[in-house]
Amino acid sequence: MATEPTNIIAGIDTHADTHHVAIINEHGKPLADKEFLAVGTGYRKILDFITSHGTVTAVGVEGTGSYGADVARILGREGLTVLEVNRPNRAARRLKGKSDPLDAYQAAHSVLNGRTKAVPKAKDGPVECLRLLRAGRTSAVKARTAAINQIKNLLVSAPDRLRAKYRALGTSVLINALQRTRPSGHLADPEYVCLLTLKALAARCHSLASEIAAADAALQEILDSYAPMLCDLPGVGTEVASQLLVTVGDNPDRIGNEAEFAALVGVAPIPASSGKTTRHRLSRGGDRNANHALYQVVLVRMASCQRTKDYVAKRTAEGKSKREIMRCLKRYVAREIYRQITNPQPAPNNADLRQKRNDIGFTLGQAAAQLGQWPSAISRLERGLIRNDDLATTYRQWLHDHSSQKNRETQAARNNDAEVAGPVR
Repeated sequence: MATEPTNIIAGIDTHADTHHVAIINEHGKPLADKEFLAVGTGYRKILDFITSHGTVTAVGVEGTGSYGADVARILGREGLTVLEVNRPNRAARRLKGKSDPLDAYQAAHSVLNGRTKAVPKAKDGPVECLRLLRAGRTSAVKARTAAINQIKNLLVSAPDRLRAKYRALGTSVLINALQRTRPSGHLADPEYVCLLTLKALAARCHSLASEIAAADAALQEILDSYAPMLCDLPGVGTEVASQLLVTVGDNPDRIGNEAEFAALVGVAPIPASSGKTTRHRLSRGGDRNANHALYQVVLVRMASCQRTKDYVAKRTAEGKSKREIMRCLKRYVAREIYRQITNPQPAPNNADLRQKRNDIGFTLGQAAAQLGQWPSAISRLERGLIRNDDLATTYRQWLHDHSSQKNRETQAARNNDAEVAGPVR
């Protein structure tokens, strides 16, 4: 009598040099466990070991963003369902102790019990390139900031001649001036050594600035080809767009809906009501870097978007605090960005605005004064360098009204000319 195939679930406890694999059946009974080397041949042996015990339902892997990234990628390519196990159950660990086999079995049981449902990031596309570029850029920004702070700290206690010459300069001017210096003297002279050190730090700042600029250009190039319309949203630039895409990963389909995305970026409202008070508080979970990116978008919109300004005024009149208003705005921004990532929509074409303005005979300054905007903002809107749907709608309506008025005046002038000329004989 043929036996029915066994449905199994595997759990993998990952480390730098070895991975421990444990297998249980669909009823939670332990079947086998074994340790493998964390190398290419080891990954193939892991695949053979798992598939040899039955039909694989799912594989729970710890640390899919670090030590388990490779094995998760390889298992996924073979068609297995890979789920990310965040960490072992602490209560079970206290009761049963800790070891690699126990952690592997715990990972398998977390999949069986439904505690683990997260699909790991694919890490095999342009978003992974964004992540790598951002990692190098972040390091360069921190190093440049540290070098600038060191320069300013050294100038505080520098000899009076150096302090008087450089301390009042702005940061960028100071760095350029220090880089052009030619220190001369001997190593026993504190003034010479101080200027020598300042020049070295300024050269480091300049080199790091070039590195940051190169990273920004590479990020923009990837965004232009992978998600060109994401930066069309108001307040979303290269830094924000790249961070949010890194948070989502190369496989955005792993996020089931907009509410899951809100939880992922830390803007899902958390109930904090008690007694007669009904309110929600800020979420402290999710990706904090993505949450900070949304915060930057909200700041930009609160300063430049009229619709956002109206919303802030309305909620302030209702008694909401600025922190609560920003929480609501971050939630709305998250909804808009999720829709743009999953279903990209191009920005409206504003190429006709400049031609309409020229036809009416208004200068850029006159249009900006009438709309209460800076001329640079109107110019960037006309050239398609920024997206501001509310301003574009207001601007287009203003141009239409003045165009209609000009047409009426022209027609009235023609009628007057006809009356003065009299009937044609």
